[in-house]
Amino acid sequence: MKTILLISRCPPYPLHFGDRLIIWHLARELSGRGHTIDLLALYDRDDDPRWISEYRDFFRHIELIPESRRSGEAYLRRLFDPAKRFARNADISFSPELWRAIERYSQLHDYDVAHCFGSVSVYEYHPLFADKPNLITPYESHALFLRSAARQGQLSAALRLPIVRRFECFMYAPYDRTVVIAEKDRDMLLSLQPGLPVDVIPNGIDLGQFPWRGEDRDGQTLLFVGNFEYRPNQDGARLLTERIMPEIWRQMPDAQLQLVGNNPPEWMLNLADSRVLVSGRVPAVQPFLARATAFICPLRMGAGQKNKALEALAMGIPLVGTSLSVEGIAVEHGQSAIIAEAKDIAAAALHVLSDAELRRRLSRRGRELVEAEYTWQKAAASYERLYDELARER
Repeated sequence: MKTILLISRCPPYPLHFGDRLIIWHLARELSGRGHTIDLLALYDRDDDPRWISEYRDFFRHIELIPESRRSGEAYLRRLFDPAKRFARNADISFSPELWRAIERYSQLHDYDVAHCFGSVSVYEYHPLFADKPNLITPYESHALFLRSAARQGQLSAALRLPIVRRFECFMYAPYDRTVVIAEKDRDMLLSLQPGLPVDVIPNGIDLGQFPWRGEDRDGQTLLFVGNFEYRPNQDGARLLTERIMPEIWRQMPDAQLQLVGNNPPEWMLNLADSRVLVSGRVPAVQPFLARATAFICPLRMGAGQKNKALEALAMGIPLVGTSLSVEGIAVEHGQSAIIAEAKDIAAAALHVLSDAELRRRLSRRGRELVEAEYTWQKAAASYERLYDELARER
């Protein structure tokens, strides 16, 4: 059994923020297998500390640290001066409080491995644990995310992309391993830094929390789920309401669209009418996944694996999505999901709504895929093997 120092860019809860899912589930799985974990996490929401009770049992010690503001000047120093890319003391780090906490915990405990979750907010603390097995999980390549946004005409993404590419050329270099959750993110990092030791460990699903529901679904209800604070999900909702659903309504005027998720902006709330539901945050997405006819996911920007797609597949709701929406998931077109580019999503959705046998096949094969390949037990086992491998290499 390992003693793990886990350093995270965010706490493990609430779970409607997708980047927290992996920390919560992996900590639960690893602690349940007998590993001891201490958590040091940055936070930027005032209510984050109130949720500690939701994950206290997974950790021996927990310390949440307010995230410090990172100035543009600090980024530029790291970008252009190689000697300053990794902090050497607390005062020049992005978060002096986090530096001192890592230092303090490392003196008090003999860790078998140091594991960072995040990228720019946590990467620079590597000198504090360089003497022990270490790895970093940045979830995705942010350069890949920005490239997809720039291709959709986002000027801010295009301007930031060269800077992020430069950071991703050096941020992960000293780590024993870098772990991402999809192959395209690995390929992007390797294009920026050939030879970087990168592993791919996909996210998982709690199959008990997302049971298969293949029957008794609504007749013409399309569902899209997401945290609508996140720009790619807003873009998907706008595409649905402005281009996709009007095309569907011309042939199926009674079709319904459900937009379910946290913090929809005012323009989304104003869309609500007899054919469009805008729910806001809900206690659980499972009732919607259990009833809707199909899950429609027209994402055009983003990177990494999409938890919403895994949840839909697990519950047996036929999935219609862009190739980006199912990135990192080994779906087979026409068998476990329908894959179409954004301009063809409406036609694909109409096909699924009209073909009961296709819906049954997608429902069954989607669940089978998740059961075989995408569980948190499998993800935790992959991390255990990686921890052991790093210990042997040391």
